[in-house]
Amino acid sequence: MRWMILAYFVVAASFATKSPVLAQPVAGDPASGRQIATTLCGSCHRVLPMTLSDKADPPSFQSIADLPSTTGLSLNVFLHSNHNNMPDFMVSTAASSDLIAYILSLKQK
Repeated sequence: MRWMILAYFVVAASFATKSPVLAQPVAGDPASGRQIATTLCGSCHRVLPMTLSDKADPPSFQSIADLPSTTGLSLNVFLHSNHNNMPDFMVSTAASSDLIAYILSLKQK
C-alpha cells in the first residue's frame, strides 16, 4: 500500500519537473483544507501538524508533506485516483485545492 502511494507521488513529481506550467502552485485555503482533512480524513490519518514525521500506515499528513516528491500536482493526481484500503470520497475542486494547500503548508522548509 505504502509503495503505491509513493509511486503516485514519484510519477506525478516527474511530470511536474518537465513542465513549468504543471508545476504552478495550487490555489486553495489551508485553513479550510485543515477543516476538511479533520472531518474527512481524521478518522484514519493524523492530519494536524507534527514536529517529526512518522512511519505509520496510513501515513500522517505531515509524512506525506515531507516527501520530496510531494507537490501540488502530485497531490492532485493522488486525490483524483482510486485507492485500495481508502474510502472513495468525492470532493469538489475547491475542497481538493484546499486540502492540497493544507498539506503543502505542512511541508518542512
